[in-house]
Amino acid sequence: MRSPRPPGHPASARLVVVALLLAALTGGAAAGAVRSDGYGRARKLHMKNKVLDMFYHAYDNYMAYAFPHDELKPLTRSFTDSLSELGNLNLEHLPQDYNGSALTLVESLSSLVVLGNLKEFERGVLWLSENLTFDVDARINLFECNIRLLGGLISAHLLAKDYISQLKDGLYHDQLLHLAVNLGNRFLPAFETPTGLPYAWINLKYGVMENETTETSTSGCGSLILEMGALSRLSGDSRYEAAALRALRKLWSMRSSLNLVGTTLDVLTGKWIEYSSGIGAGNTILFSVCLIVIALYTNDFYIMIAGVDSFFEYLIKAYILFGSDEYWDMFHSAYLAVQKYLRHGPWYHEADMRTGEATYWQLTSLQAFWPGLQTLLGDVAAANLSHREFYNVWQRFGVLPERYLLDYGMLHPTEKYYPLRPEFAESTFYLYQATKDPWYLEVGEAIVGSLNYYTKVDGGFASIRDVSTMKLEDHQHSFFLSET
Repeated sequence: MRSPRPPGHPASARLVVVALLLAALTGGAAAGAVRSDGYGRARKLHMKNKVLDMFYHAYDNYMAYAFPHDELKPLTRSFTDSLSELGNLNLEHLPQDYNGSALTLVESLSSLVVLGNLKEFERGVLWLSENLTFDVDARINLFECNIRLLGGLISAHLLAKDYISQLKDGLYHDQLLHLAVNLGNRFLPAFETPTGLPYAWINLKYGVMENETTETSTSGCGSLILEMGALSRLSGDSRYEAAALRALRKLWSMRSSLNLVGTTLDVLTGKWIEYSSGIGAGNTILFSVCLIVIALYTNDFYIMIAGVDSFFEYLIKAYILFGSDEYWDMFHSAYLAVQKYLRHGPWYHEADMRTGEATYWQLTSLQAFWPGLQTLLGDVAAANLSHREFYNVWQRFGVLPERYLLDYGMLHPTEKYYPLRPEFAESTFYLYQATKDPWYLEVGEAIVGSLNYYTKVDGGFASIRDVSTMKLEDHQHSFFLSET
């Protein structure tokens, strides 16, 4: 049966998502058992203020100890210029003179508006307008730079047009859009391949490096259309959307006869490297080819993997943002295939894209976006089932571990971390909006309580290195302020 289409809406996808993710936590205090009592105005206001305190604790510490570098190290109250390190397992080709791109500030701008702090938003916009440059010899991950920097600049530009012009006439002259165009131009050489599938890595100053790896992930080449499409619409230059759409169409043409896609592929040959299909991060046995984001710090490290998840998310949100039936048709076919071949009760395992046979039985924290996606689609009953299973795991550990082996009922032996991810909060908010069931506000309250109890330190909020011991990692991701 053909499921109903969600209505198109000409809003910025990032702005919608940022607002939803922040609001997910405004409904939701101390971790503990979910209660069934009412959720009145006073209680909501109390939780709203708690979330405001959390944001400014993270933001003020970043501005005090890390700005204008990329991200805060909250345990040591220092900084990391992490944009050049994201995905770089061996820390190869690191720049010598890169001093950061104020990544956390860029990602925080939308949140500042959602929280009503227009003065700080204006201050941030003006600083970036006068100081930010991308003419740096830095090799970056295209996927990460797109979703963080380009998306942040575009949404901040839209907000600046709405708000700064009201505050001070003539003060804002599309400076952030000019920066976004400059960055988008630096992305384009990555797409100059025989297939149109982009390289996973690009040097902002010099383009694709000699002997660059040709491996990328489904997310890496199928999750670019929102930001690059919006950039084309705002700038009047069609090249960005055309490049991202060509890559997306090529990727979709590589699907199996079951309408499933794999995890990793080669951008030159257009052939799959890893055939296991899922809705979350790729299988970690294939460290060398599955990783999109890897952070390595001092004497310790943790791994963050993006495999397929945002491919589905971008298809449905591209339809909502741009209204093209092409995106809906891709998404609808892919969604039905997931439900047929990957779903097992409330869980989703991985399967061989060619046969549909199960390969790996595991929960990954990135999968927690799926109930929110299902809610956007209108499949609320299925979303509720999966969400409750994720919440059971959250309650068991206090947060969501990066990977949990369903077939063994145990944590993955090495991927026990929680890097302050937002996906579970997002799904909680969508389900509350769809059902108005106050139980989801209780879940949001438990999320806030866990974050404050386990991850808050004097210098900000720290990622969790091991959920079995709650040992912390000296890293506050920029997406914590923009999404979680």
